[in-house]
Amino acid sequence: MHITSILVGILFIVNIMLALIVIFQERRDAGSTWAWLLVLFFIPILGFVLYLLFGQNLSRKHLFQWDDLKKTGLEKILETQQVKLRSGEFYFRNQATSNSRDLIYMHMTNNQAVLTEDNSVEIFTDGEDKFNQLFKDIKSARNYIHIQYYIIKNDRLGKRLIEALTNKVKDGVKVRVLYDDLGSRSLPKRVFKEFREAGGQVEVFFPSKLRFVNLRMNFRNHRKLVIIDGKIGYVGGFNVGDEYLGLNDKFGYWRDTHLRIQGTAVYALQTRFILDWNQASDDYDVSYVPNLYPENVSHGNIGIQIVTSGPDSEFQQIKNGYIKMIMSAKRSIFIQTPYFIPDESLLDSLKIACLSGVEVNIMIPNKPDHVFVYWATLSHVHELLKLGAKVYIYNNGFIHAKTLVVDEEIASVGTANIDYRSFKLNFEVNAFLYDEGISKKLTNIFYEDVKVSKLLTLDEYEKRSLEVRLKESVSRLLSPIL
Repeated sequence: MHITSILVGILFIVNIMLALIVIFQERRDAGSTWAWLLVLFFIPILGFVLYLLFGQNLSRKHLFQWDDLKKTGLEKILETQQVKLRSGEFYFRNQATSNSRDLIYMHMTNNQAVLTEDNSVEIFTDGEDKFNQLFKDIKSARNYIHIQYYIIKNDRLGKRLIEALTNKVKDGVKVRVLYDDLGSRSLPKRVFKEFREAGGQVEVFFPSKLRFVNLRMNFRNHRKLVIIDGKIGYVGGFNVGDEYLGLNDKFGYWRDTHLRIQGTAVYALQTRFILDWNQASDDYDVSYVPNLYPENVSHGNIGIQIVTSGPDSEFQQIKNGYIKMIMSAKRSIFIQTPYFIPDESLLDSLKIACLSGVEVNIMIPNKPDHVFVYWATLSHVHELLKLGAKVYIYNNGFIHAKTLVVDEEIASVGTANIDYRSFKLNFEVNAFLYDEGISKKLTNIFYEDVKVSKLLTLDEYEKRSLEVRLKESVSRLLSPIL
């Protein structure tokens, strides 16, 4: 009993000390602070372990040196665009970009996001279609291929990708592969043996010092980028694995959204990849040589800004972009997301839109890939249901798309979910698109998905069981740390 009392006392003191760290040193927002205090005091031993895994803030705030923009020529373009926007002298190619000048300026000043208006965009919502086109582009590559994914699995699709890249290395093409250590934790390094021997380069983002175990659950690189010869770029929600082809029995058909971009917006994707690569690499830093930024002929007139966010940033740029878009809405908002756990600022912007007569449409999955996140999502959509928002439950498998469309005029597609983790803890990238044509295509895709979805009514929601209410309540309390 004496030893037990001592252990309990030590545990109590440790909890108090940890609570003080959470409150005073890390300067978290109030919601996150209270969530961690609940975890620490109600499950003291496990709570301490969970905090070590999920709760630590990033010690280095500036992981990526944007000074390298000087080497690409993008810095000069950025400065010129900012001056012309402030003076009202900027010439916009279409009405959508002109109407969004405030949003564009915000991304320029806070995220160094150059606006390009000579792009064409192809939308992929099916994994087979996306990867078939990707493999065609890989096969046609002449100079280099840059590939970055959060998840690369050691399955049929993963092996097919590595084999295709290995063949290109043997053909003399420079190939670099970057993946996240936690997201791709099931990927053995031996699968790259032939690729490396042929001359290919592989780097791992935030690798663990312990084999098979990565205790750094936060600050993962959730970005998915492909750049081929500086002329073709991919960004969106698809990772690399058979489940993204709809071959996983648990999820069934995998519904996602991915973009294939041609035009000078590819330069911004290139810069983002180089920054991430050089952060992860010890021996193979990429220099900003001219062939990485080849002269691109105009492929269209779609305006694009590539916006990134992460724990190394002072502002939550993608979330701020979402809020700015929502607050500008006059007619309609369409959201597709696997997780809907907005903070108060984003949730309030959607509430204001509902109260202002804007048609708000949200589509979420009918099944969880993370249980607490699923119940927290249902809890949050309830508040919007009460204000007249339409909430659709996607029933044709699992929807993983991260899209936002406002007034069928501007849109955002990328890797960021609507949750605290994507906005603040993970490294993300989104394409903000200023074009009526592409926005209407994304809206039509939403309506096609409605055909295989169920409209969740307020009456139906309020008839949920006591068990479901309890799950939602607990998950809602924990949502700031999910």
